[in-house]
Amino acid sequence: MPHSVLVSGATGFIASHAIERLLAQGHTVTGTVRDPNATTKNAHLLAMPGAKERLTLVAADLNAADPFSAHVMDVDTIMHMASPYVINVKDPQRDLVDPAVNGTVSMLKAASKSKTVKRVVLTSSVAAITDEPDGRVLTEADWNTGSSLTRNPYYFSKTLAERAAWDFMANETRGVEKPAFDLVVINPFLVVGPSHTNAINSSNQVLVDVIKGQYPAILALNWGFVDVRDVADAHIAAMENSKAEGRYLTASANMDMTALVELMRQAGFGQTKLPKLDLTGSFGTGLMKLVSYTQPQGVGSYLRTHLGRVPRFDNSKSRRELGLNYRTPEASIRDTLLDLENWGHIAR
Repeated sequence: MPHSVLVSGATGFIASHAIERLLAQGHTVTGTVRDPNATTKNAHLLAMPGAKERLTLVAADLNAADPFSAHVMDVDTIMHMASPYVINVKDPQRDLVDPAVNGTVSMLKAASKSKTVKRVVLTSSVAAITDEPDGRVLTEADWNTGSSLTRNPYYFSKTLAERAAWDFMANETRGVEKPAFDLVVINPFLVVGPSHTNAINSSNQVLVDVIKGQYPAILALNWGFVDVRDVADAHIAAMENSKAEGRYLTASANMDMTALVELMRQAGFGQTKLPKLDLTGSFGTGLMKLVSYTQPQGVGSYLRTHLGRVPRFDNSKSRRELGLNYRTPEASIRDTLLDLENWGHIAR
C-alpha cells in the first residue's frame, strides 16, 4: 500500500537516495529543504522519476520554534534525516547539539499533533552507540557515554538527539494519551557511496582527502563502512515492516587504511599523492596521537579516540528484521571513487 511520507533534510546524502526509492515504489513524498525555490540545489530531487506527480518540497529550519507541524497533518510516516554533520565547528553547542536535539524534538512534537502519523523513522548514527572502539562487539543495546562538547562533539550531538527522541517517547507514553505513532531508529556506520549531487558528504570526503595527499602517512585507522544505498533501503524497510522496532545498527564490514590505500592504488587513483609511509605500528600511533593535539579540536579528538582501535559490531538484527543484504566495503568504495571521478572531485 502506498505511503505518504515526510522526509526532513531532503537534499541530504542519505535522504536523496531514500526519496528516490520512495518515488520509485509509488509513495507520495513531502521533503523539507531550506529553500523550496532554490532550483539548482533541489534540481536532482525534482528530476527524479515520479517527482512531478508525487514530490512536494517545503521550507523548514531546524532551529525554528515549530518547523514541522504544518507539514505532518496528512502523512503516515516521517523519516527525520535532517541533522548537521561537521567535525570542526566554532561552537559545538550552537552548531551541532542545539539543531540536532531541537530538530528531533520538534519533529516528534509535530507528529504527536497529527492524527495520521503511524511511524517515525529517525536517522541516528553509530556515533550514538560508541565514540571509541574498545574491543566489545557493539549492538543496538550499547550507548555512547564518552562524548562531550570537547570530546567528539559531533558524536555528542547525535547521542543527545537520539536520547531526546527515546525520552520523548517514554514521557509521552506515561501521559494520559499514548502517541498514535511509534519510533524506529537507524544507526549507520561510516556511510559512503554514489551521490545524487556535486556536494561531497563528510564520509566521502575522507576518500578524497586520502587520494589528494591530505594524510601524511598510512595511519592505524579502521572503519566500519556501509553503503548509502543500503542505509536508504534500511529506512524503507523500517517503514514497511510493521514489526520493526527499536534501533538498527547498519554496517557492512571493516576496512583499515592500509587496505583502503591499496584499493585506491589498484583503481588508479592518487598514484603520486597516496600516502606511502607506514605509521600503523605502536610507535607511529603514539606519534600521531601527539600530533593530534596540533589539529583542530574535532579532528584531534577523533584521532585520539580511534587510532589503533578496531570497531567490532553485530549487524544481525538489521539483516534479520529489515532484510538487508549489505554491499561489501570494497564494492561500495569502488562505486564511490567512480562517482567522485564523474563529479570531477578526483582524477586518475
